[in-house]
Parts: sequence; structure tokens; C-alpha cells
Amino acid sequence: MRYSFTVPGRGPMATPENLGIIARHGEALGYDTVLASDHIVVPNKISSTYPYTQGGEFPGSDSGVAMEQLTVLSFLAGQTKTIKLGTSVMIAPHRNPVVTAKALATLDVLSGGRLVVGVGVGWMREEFEALDLPPFEERGAVTDEYIQVFKELWTSDNPTFHGKYCRFDDITFMPKPVQKPHPPIWVGGESRPAMRRAARLADAWYPIGSNPAFPMAGPEQLAAGIARLARYAREAGRDPSEIEVVHRTHQFQLIKDGAPPALSTSEERLPFNGDAEQIASDIRQYEGIGVGHLVVDFVRVSQDFADMQRNMEDFANRVWPLV
Repeated sequence: MRYSFTVPGRGPMATPENLGIIARHGEALGYDTVLASDHIVVPNKISSTYPYTQGGEFPGSDSGVAMEQLTVLSFLAGQTKTIKLGTSVMIAPHRNPVVTAKALATLDVLSGGRLVVGVGVGWMREEFEALDLPPFEERGAVTDEYIQVFKELWTSDNPTFHGKYCRFDDITFMPKPVQKPHPPIWVGGESRPAMRRAARLADAWYPIGSNPAFPMAGPEQLAAGIARLARYAREAGRDPSEIEVVHRTHQFQLIKDGAPPALSTSEERLPFNGDAEQIASDIRQYEGIGVGHLVVDFVRVSQDFADMQRNMEDFANRVWPLV
């Protein structure tokens, strides 16, 4: 099992000094990847439903702050040496695909081959409209095409593409990414279309456990999703073993000194909540169903920057050795 974490893109923790500290701290602790989120603008009025809270409210709507994802990762590339740098996720339709492919390739070169490209279709109609993007209803088709554009530009000596949303030929695209054939692509999302996209186009499927419309938090739910992913992969002519499962959780609470564990409404212990051995047991169970990589959103479960550092240390020093 590999372990990764997210960095804050807004709020009091998201200062240049803190971002550098937390990325270097994660690297020293042995985390695999540091991941940054993606919003270009935050509209003042949002009617769209955020997929990852029970009530559909977007946690970033109060301040309206959102650091630009690729800039954050470029900054962290210069602050670190070995930890991978991931987009979690990059909303593919937000940016021109050729410009984006160039920025990502450059980041992979400058970081020495440490880029991970997490991709999603987006959920906020108002942001799409503010950015004057292709129609919100077509975001899935746009994302499929842009992923293919990335691969063409990153791997072909004579890149050519003629699609509905992007067209080019007779161009030189250099430098290519360091990683071959290209940086790993994680497709995020829990819906059936997202899973089919991962099965056809991705190196990894990247579900989040807190989507009430498509619950994937429990091991039984996630196992059913992994089985469905395998079926979609076979239908696409791919070996399911070629597609890694990267699970992201918004839950982590290490119970110390005999305190009672956090309980759900059904009075059952939540995954990744409990003492160190209970959490290690959870990780072994998820590994047993096919999860190879666990991303913990320490930002959401921490009260402040010092608490986030403690949570990262506890997870690495108290839980990992028991797995």
C-alpha cells in the first residue's frame, strides 16, 4: 500500500511557507504523492450540488479563494526532491488541452519525472459558464477527448489530432515528459461514466469515499465498484490488473489513550477511525479488495496547520508499521 495526502488550496493553512513545510514534511515521512485541488474561479452564487458532502454544499464557497493548481504543484516541485506531485483532480475542460499538455510535460521535466495527472470532468456549472467553456452537459465527452490529446502530444513524434473540441497537425511538441510512455493518469469519479472512462483511458481509478450519490466509503461498496471497473475494463479490451485503484478518504481519526472511536449514525465504527491497530486492519482490508494506494485528506480532518502535521505523523509513525 502506498499513502498520499492533499495540501490546502485555500484558508489560513494555505500560505507559501506552510505549503512548502507540509510538502517537505510529507516527503520526509515517506508519503508517495502530494496532491493539489483545482478551481479557477468560485462564483458568488452556486446552485450546483457538490458531490462530496451530504448536503451538497461546497466547502470553498465562503471565502472564494482557490489557488491555481498547476502553479501550486510547480512551486512544490522546487521545494521537494522525491515526492510525487499530483492533480487531484484537474478539471480537464477548464483549460485548453494543448496548453495544458505543455504545462504538464514541463512540470514532469522540471520535477525529474514526478508528475501524476488526476483528471475529472467537474461538477460546478457556474464555473464552466464563467470560464466560457464548452457546454457543461458535454464535459464528459470533452474530458475523454482531452485525455486522448494529452497522450497524443506526449507520445507521438508527429502529433496529429482531429476531434470535435481540439484539432492540430504538422506541429512539434517538445519536450516530452520524462515518464514513459507518459505520466500516470488517474481518472476520478464514482459514477458509471467515470468508471468507464477510467477503464478505457486511465492508469488508475480514483474514487472518493464521501459521495452520497455513489457511496464508496465502505469496503463492501468499494469492492463492488472494483468488480464493476474490472467488467468495464474487459469490455474495453483491457486487462483489469493494468488499472490501479487509488482510494481517497475524507475520514481519519486516530483514537489515543483509550478514548472511544467515532461512530456513524448506525453506531458502527467508521473506516480509518479508531486506534492504530483498527486503522491498520482497515487498510489491510482495503488492500485485500484491490486498493493499492490510499489518499488521506488531512486538510479536512485537521483543525489547524499544527494538527495537520500531527495527523500526518501519527498516520505514518503509528499506523503504517502495523500494516
